[in-house]
Amino acid sequence: MSKTFGQPIVVENKPSAGSIVASQAVATSKPDGHTLLLISNANAVSVNLFKKLPYDVQKDLLPVSTLGYFDLGVFTSAKSRYSTLRQVIDAGRASPGKLSIGTIAVGSTQHLAAKLFEAEAGIDALIVPYKSSPAVLMGLLGGEIDLAVEILGPMLGQTSSGAVRALAISAETRHATLPEVPTAAQAGLPNYRVASWNAIAVPAATPAPVVERLNRAIREALASPAVQAKLDKAGMRYQASTPAEAQALLGSEIKRWGEAIRRAKIELE
Repeated sequence: MSKTFGQPIVVENKPSAGSIVASQAVATSKPDGHTLLLISNANAVSVNLFKKLPYDVQKDLLPVSTLGYFDLGVFTSAKSRYSTLRQVIDAGRASPGKLSIGTIAVGSTQHLAAKLFEAEAGIDALIVPYKSSPAVLMGLLGGEIDLAVEILGPMLGQTSSGAVRALAISAETRHATLPEVPTAAQAGLPNYRVASWNAIAVPAATPAPVVERLNRAIREALASPAVQAKLDKAGMRYQASTPAEAQALLGSEIKRWGEAIRRAKIELE
């Protein structure tokens, strides 16, 4: 995008739970198209996970375009006795509370995806939260947990080396990097579809011509072979959208994750 605009774009990290700090900073910034926000399904989760936010994500922020989607997968160690998702489901139903599933922190996309998996599979599993994706991986390899629900990117190196076995992908279609791995629907869970996503947003009052120009720049960037090559390595399905499509996605994800949080009975923060 910096090439399109002929000026540098600075990425400023503002770490916080649910992207609250970064989101508030952009929501209250000048609506001139110079301050952008990388939003994700974490923003949709935050609406339902926190009792009160210092902004209204749908009223104070305007999505410009999606960037892409990160599929999740159900993984096990190569040493595991499970070689298919069907075996996992059968074992979970036969021995309630015995199957353990590792994810990152409570309220994360991975954690909620594990809760959805538990519900869709009709099993009672022990979901173990870790502090990071590397910690989940170490727990899986060390035999602390039976399964891991994780975004594909961090796991691709381990699956290609043979240390980790992917049992299913939580997308509608198989992933190009793991063509031999079935989707969850193909493996026996027809309604289990989960993906993490990223998009760019601006303050809600940003003028339409500015939003349109940003949208064109995002599309040009995603069409770049160099950008696509890097996103492929990260396991990302890059996909631009119109502002209206991105806004509809945000709204639908807020509703979806709200239902997941209520079903999982997660206490609000």
